[in-house]
Amino acid sequence: MQTSARVVIIGGGIMGASLLYHLAELGWTDCLLIEKDELTSGSTWHAAGQCPSITGSYNLAKIHAYSNDLYPRLEGITGQYVSWHKSGGIRLATNERELAWFKQIHGYSKIIGFDMEIIDPEEIRRINPFLTTDGVIAGAHTTGDGHADPAGLCNALAIGAKNMGAKIVRQNRVTGLTQLPSGEWDVITEKGTVRAEIVVNAAGCYARQVAQMAGIDIPVTNMEHHYIVTDPIPAFADREGEIPVMRCPYVSGYFRQEQKSALIGVYENIGLAEAWAPKGMPEWESTSELFGDDLDRISKWLERAIERMPIFGEVGIRRIVNGAIPHTPDGGPLLGPAAGLRNFWHCCGTSFGIAQGGGAGKYLAQWMVYGDADINMTEFDPRRYGPYADEDYSRDKVFLDYRMTFTTRLPGEEEPDGRPQKTSTLYEPLKAAGAVFGETYGWERPKWFSLDGREEEGGYHRTNIFDVVAKEVEAVADRVGVLDLSGFAKYDVTGPDAEAFLNRICANRMPKKLGGIGLVHPLSRQGRIYGEMTVTRFADDHFYCLSAAAAEQRDWDLMMQSKLPHEDVTITNRTMDLGVLVLSGPRARDVLAKLTDADLSNDGFRWLSGQVISVAGISMRALRVSYVGELGWELHPAMADLPALYDAVWKAGQDYGIANYGLYAVNTMRMEKGYKAWGSELTNELTMVEADMPRFINFNKDDFIGKQATLDAPDRFRIVYGQVDAANVDVRGAEACLIGDSCIGLTTSGGYGHRVGKSLFFACVPIDQSAPGSTFDIYLQGERRQAVVLAEPAYDPDNSKMRV
Repeated sequence: MQTSARVVIIGGGIMGASLLYHLAELGWTDCLLIEKDELTSGSTWHAAGQCPSITGSYNLAKIHAYSNDLYPRLEGITGQYVSWHKSGGIRLATNERELAWFKQIHGYSKIIGFDMEIIDPEEIRRINPFLTTDGVIAGAHTTGDGHADPAGLCNALAIGAKNMGAKIVRQNRVTGLTQLPSGEWDVITEKGTVRAEIVVNAAGCYARQVAQMAGIDIPVTNMEHHYIVTDPIPAFADREGEIPVMRCPYVSGYFRQEQKSALIGVYENIGLAEAWAPKGMPEWESTSELFGDDLDRISKWLERAIERMPIFGEVGIRRIVNGAIPHTPDGGPLLGPAAGLRNFWHCCGTSFGIAQGGGAGKYLAQWMVYGDADINMTEFDPRRYGPYADEDYSRDKVFLDYRMTFTTRLPGEEEPDGRPQKTSTLYEPLKAAGAVFGETYGWERPKWFSLDGREEEGGYHRTNIFDVVAKEVEAVADRVGVLDLSGFAKYDVTGPDAEAFLNRICANRMPKKLGGIGLVHPLSRQGRIYGEMTVTRFADDHFYCLSAAAAEQRDWDLMMQSKLPHEDVTITNRTMDLGVLVLSGPRARDVLAKLTDADLSNDGFRWLSGQVISVAGISMRALRVSYVGELGWELHPAMADLPALYDAVWKAGQDYGIANYGLYAVNTMRMEKGYKAWGSELTNELTMVEADMPRFINFNKDDFIGKQATLDAPDRFRIVYGQVDAANVDVRGAEACLIGDSCIGLTTSGGYGHRVGKSLFFACVPIDQSAPGSTFDIYLQGERRQAVVLAEPAYDPDNSKMRV
């Protein structure tokens, strides 16, 4: 066996084989895949092999679409039979919420390019004459779907990789991992040690064990999943062609032809079983393992499948498959760098590995080779989880995700499983005040406040809390509002080289004035947008950096791994140490003046500056910034002092009509101000120029990461800001932008602006459609609505309200 490789991939299932293939395709052929047994012997071999186009995530749908494009071509590329069946698929809708979900996906099918049509029950029965449509109101028909032999696909990818020069070693278990001071890894195996520049964990059901070898953990729980294959069905034998793969929420599962038999898989929502339970991980000797069947557990859903397809009830069961499938808490794969480690990546955690394997391998390979992928990888980045995502959290969330596989979640709907994990010291007081919380990176953050006991009815249309959010916005615009934003990621960057260090890793220059605040963006080596931080200079050698809650681990890794040996810089994570209370509105100064002796005038405390002041007898960092477009301050006390500060602010604000507000109101106000958001407009897909953020690049300073790449990058798109003629459906993101029959781009985020009475959006479009006044249509819930690009923010474009 070879003793060195550029990349060592651990695991020979569909994910590992696909990554090996795509790395080789991009020219990284010095790659070695190590499999403890035979290829496919984990979860891949017993998978049902289905490849749907429909999924609730736009970026995940791109991954599926690439798999569906690649798999039919693999046999011709490699000579390996894959048994691709282009059967198409139909997913059934039994209520209006499921139909609304179809309409949302139909919009981004136009962007991605997969064929989708929403059809009525009569057309469903025409395509599948064996189906009963009782209770069915519509179907989502996708003609490019298919299914294939999982082992054939995996072996085809392996053959293709070897043909390009990559290597595979089977029957060789990895027993240990050791990182060297150089950043390289010693991969210790039963057949010897391999020195690797990069290690990738593609170990499927064993992904947690491999992660633990590297000194970390990941939230993966292995679940049992059943499907059955029936005896041959005479009706299938007597006809040409193949029925589409059917997916039905009533059945909570899928069913299709398997040659002339039927294959039925279910996701039961009671009596779930964890593989190797309780809370277990597989023994290393486990190979091609199936568990004993439990027909009693799945009988309810099998009976429903027979209700949908009565011909299934005419034959017996030939085979029962009950195998282990790895799941993550949110159901998405882990694709990207491992938290806190150099040169260690994950390619695992997918519960739909066959459908996602092709695309996961392609886009992760791009990220590894180029530093960026062609799709937004944020939602797949393993660092979307932090230490809070322990075994118990993973198990609670995975059980939820499994049982809701065929349940449609609508915007605004969140479940309590596994929560709360991380709370500010204001959690209980705000909960008592009516706060309805959402979860971000484990944090509980107020979305809105229910003052009359109502509960949110989630949906794509304007919902029953539209007026509640409007009142929160009104309070901020006319009086004063208070918001807990303690989930911000917070870092102190100190030392003699702190300024030079931050200037080197960010495109904009650090603020020069004492107390100055700047908005800065780290870039990748390709010049693509990595992140966004607000930086306050508290001293010559002290910078206070804030970023999004979900970016905490990403930005920590960026800074820690970017520091050069000679740089005298100390980076301290202050996220849990400090709370954040936001005070916003025209009466914010009046409220704060009651509690501090600090000079709050424009001369004494200028806009976009920070100071250490005392409020209600509590010393804290105060920043005069506003994400909502009104006069305001962010107050950053010790987390333990946050309740006392809130009580004092609330009491002082009574004379001014103070009100709590939440993140829904923040979003509507940031849209009115035209503020772009990291993860939506600011992603690894775009350069700062393409994101229409050139004013935040300082090309005059010394070299910074991504500088030359930004100058050399092709100018392809623009993020534009505009208004859409919406009725009762506002932009959420990933809606198609259309001119005639052509899809020219997509929305990235949006919302209704209550202060201006307009439905607003951001979109990514070609440069020739980006000028102010340009028009196109946006596809909102099945309707084309006219949009126009605006030249300036809809609300207070000269920032006079924040400067007052």
